[in-house]
Amino acid sequence: MTLDDFQVSDRDLSDAALSQYLESEAIAVDTETMGLLPQRDRLCLVQLCNSEGKVTVIRIAKGQTDAPNLKRLLEAVNVQKVFHFARFDIATLRYHLGIQVNPVFCTKIASKLARTYTNRHGLKDVVQELEKIELDKSAQSSDWGNAANLSDNQLNYAANDVRYLLSVQQKLTEILKREERWQLAQECFQVLPTIVSLDLLQFKDLFEH
Repeated sequence: MTLDDFQVSDRDLSDAALSQYLESEAIAVDTETMGLLPQRDRLCLVQLCNSEGKVTVIRIAKGQTDAPNLKRLLEAVNVQKVFHFARFDIATLRYHLGIQVNPVFCTKIASKLARTYTNRHGLKDVVQELEKIELDKSAQSSDWGNAANLSDNQLNYAANDVRYLLSVQQKLTEILKREERWQLAQECFQVLPTIVSLDLLQFKDLFEH
């Protein structure tokens, strides 16, 4: 992927991009943050991709607390939002931008339910098996906070994290239905907002003895 293959937007989606994404049955979504604790680590980027391959990378400013067009899209009930490890991303979007993402499909949960022949469920492993593409993860652990001056490598990494998700979703859905685990996957996705609420309240191991 080159930088010509996607758009970079500041603070929010444009009205035109919002209209285009709202026409989709599903969109892929990912985030880049300064770390893994939403209460401590700020949100830096939100990436989107639709089935036509339109990728948008949204730079979130330090201290920003809302993105109205992004919120409208991610809360639209007629558009499914596909994440890899949705638990983290929807917690981050809720904590920093007040977005209640719904409905959700998580390819990591789907992979764990469908690909029980392996314990490798990271995005790179899933994409490599199902799409025959090796993702470059060299920029994964990097400083995303200087959003105005991100390198081409960082921007390409961020865009590639959503580029293949919808195709992966379709392939995992086929396996889940074949193995009669589709309904179980749906139930897992539906409970994610409750799990996120517990995470943000810092409840740990609630279901243990």
